[in-house]
Amino acid sequence: MLNSLYEKAIAKRGFIHDIDSETDVESQLEYKWFDRDIQESSDDFSIAAGDGSFNKKKFLTTNFCAVGAESIIYDGEIKKIDDSDIFDIANVSFLDELLGNYMAIYELKCALRTINDYNVDYYMFDGSLLGDLQNAFPRGAQLPSKLRDNMDDALLNEFERRLKIRQYGLVFPEIRDSLKLMELPKREDANKVEEYNLHLSAIEKIVLLKEILQHRKKIISISKTSSDNDLFHWNIPDIAFLDKFTEKQGISLIKHREVHKKLAFQYYNDFFKGLTFTVFYIRLQDNKGVLKVELPYKASKEEVFSIIKKIKFLSVQGYPYLLNKAHNDVVITDRNMKELLKIAKIYETTNREVMSW
Repeated sequence: MLNSLYEKAIAKRGFIHDIDSETDVESQLEYKWFDRDIQESSDDFSIAAGDGSFNKKKFLTTNFCAVGAESIIYDGEIKKIDDSDIFDIANVSFLDELLGNYMAIYELKCALRTINDYNVDYYMFDGSLLGDLQNAFPRGAQLPSKLRDNMDDALLNEFERRLKIRQYGLVFPEIRDSLKLMELPKREDANKVEEYNLHLSAIEKIVLLKEILQHRKKIISISKTSSDNDLFHWNIPDIAFLDKFTEKQGISLIKHREVHKKLAFQYYNDFFKGLTFTVFYIRLQDNKGVLKVELPYKASKEEVFSIIKKIKFLSVQGYPYLLNKAHNDVVITDRNMKELLKIAKIYETTNREVMSW
């Protein structure tokens, strides 16, 4: 089979087409990208950054999962806080979506602790909060009818109350059990638990997103990748277009975006639909990668340029040092998973081992 694949690869060499060589790139970039030397801020400020990670080991009957997040604070010296846990989760088709919710919850709680306990001036997220809001609803499993019937103000109030008390870990399992939102499943229906967990963890994430956006003037979202093409409207992402056709430090046209009009949030709908995000692209160092930046408020040009200088202040090789360090610290490797399994004394045959017989 591999030989036939090699032959097809030769036959289709170059089938991923580049932008037409006749495209007038300069006209595309005019008024949308501006070469500009970016200076470092000389202001006195504190700044933090955070990231999260998860990994899993599949077994025949279950999955061993590890999730964690870390925030790094710089206020003249480096400080760290983190949160993490390990879980066993059934073999469900939406496992990555569920773990993504768990990871987001840990990230948001670390961010809130950082903002509240250390009173930082700015907090950098890895990724897109606007994207999180526009993909806030679970897709991997339908909403169980019993949970749908209980998605009222009482449930929201319980989340808000417990989240004020519990700044670590996940609170939705306690809410699920204390409010008896689901009956104990029969053994053959054990995966139903994870359907409830998927939707309840999404609610917990939404509550935390609302809480973090109360501090929106402190929040900076930074992405190295993005699928958005609102700037150039090409069939490739804007960030890829800029990476390919620009080299110098600079900034793109600043745009303002709102949460998609067709979305209707079960909770805090008016709050989320009333938000305006400021979106732009920057390159902090010549010949380095372009970054997408989102501010969860309608920022003026002066505010944008002030933020860019602050990002540049602690950047190395064109990328914020604190974000890079948080990512490197928090990543859970396959080697880490093997060590965790050994420490937890978990041994079971995996599918891969069965296939190797």
